[in-house]
Amino acid sequence: MGVERSVKQILGRVRSEGDAAVLDYNILFDKNPSAVFELTQEQIKKAFESVDLETINALKFAAKNIKKFARAQMKQVKGFKMRTDFGVLEQKVIPLSRAGCYVPGGRYPLPSTALMTIIPAKVAGVEEVIVCSPKISPVVVAAAKIAGANRIFNIGGVQAIGAMSYGTAQVPRVDKIVGPGNKYVAEAKRQVFGEVGIDFIAGPSEVLIVADESANPVLIAADMLAQAEHDIDAKANLITTSDRILMEVKRELVKQLAILKTRAVAKQAIRKSNFFVVSGMDSAVRAANSMAPEHLELQLKRDYKILDKFKNYGSLFLGEKSAEALGDYCLGPNHTLPTSKAARYTGGLSVRDFVKIVTVQKVERTSKRIISVAAKLAEIEGLIAHKEASLKRRGVR
Repeated sequence: MGVERSVKQILGRVRSEGDAAVLDYNILFDKNPSAVFELTQEQIKKAFESVDLETINALKFAAKNIKKFARAQMKQVKGFKMRTDFGVLEQKVIPLSRAGCYVPGGRYPLPSTALMTIIPAKVAGVEEVIVCSPKISPVVVAAAKIAGANRIFNIGGVQAIGAMSYGTAQVPRVDKIVGPGNKYVAEAKRQVFGEVGIDFIAGPSEVLIVADESANPVLIAADMLAQAEHDIDAKANLITTSDRILMEVKRELVKQLAILKTRAVAKQAIRKSNFFVVSGMDSAVRAANSMAPEHLELQLKRDYKILDKFKNYGSLFLGEKSAEALGDYCLGPNHTLPTSKAARYTGGLSVRDFVKIVTVQKVERTSKRIISVAAKLAEIEGLIAHKEASLKRRGVR
């Protein structure tokens, strides 16, 4: 059975059977027989206390930076009022009532994803943020608590997306679901879109490094491998103007792979990666904008001269000190970013994903011009009731 069909079947059962279906799939996929999905305050406290202090402090440091950046973003999301000849127009910024954050639970726990999805929602003013994660580990629970999650559920996969979309006796229906996942989770988000909002449909993670002759091959190789270890389908691509850099990066990849603990995965991804030598920076810019990568790294001697020519990327990392791995965890900007060329039309997760921009219109003076224009356009479109509703405002005080 294909992914699309499997997901449709699981979502259908969750919609019609609720918690019973969720439990069945929890047992089938995650070997989790608990009929109670939500973690109690006592369980959260116990999980938090089981995490070592160094890790807790690291999570708090990252959370502080993420929150600081999100608060700065929120200051840019503003309502306003404007007075016109015919009345008052207004833009209002209203937080979503309830958001669902999905935190994958694959080979390793992903506490950073909990921080990156929950914090902007809370900063945006979302009243209730729930978290769903399979085989949820204590460190993810600790991260969710530090980030400010209201409720935490030990549910994963398609059944978690379905439960948050439709609501069950135990899991509340949310307004929007955010967060990454495997191809089944991505397909589930695609299928429930419209029933709920989603951030975007994320594919395998990707980095594109653009480098000139001044770049450091050791650091380029390290950053490519950091991306490659995510998944065998991860993309770690390099564009360079230097044949020497290309050869040295390839040598470094072999050297660093030999001692990398995650080389089984990273090696497969690197084999699928692309290496390009171009004639100059104009060609590099065109190629990068066409590829529209999730992460774009510029390791260039004079990046400031062409920086603004790069238009399509999820997040940009400037200079050899700016490892993409730092952005994954604790620099502050969100690491939930568009993949598969979606950076052509959208950016990464932010506080704006958790608010609605709505408008208010109050006509105080019905001018002849306003009424006649509305009536004329309604007539052109064949919407006669629209025309009459406009004309009936003549003389209304």
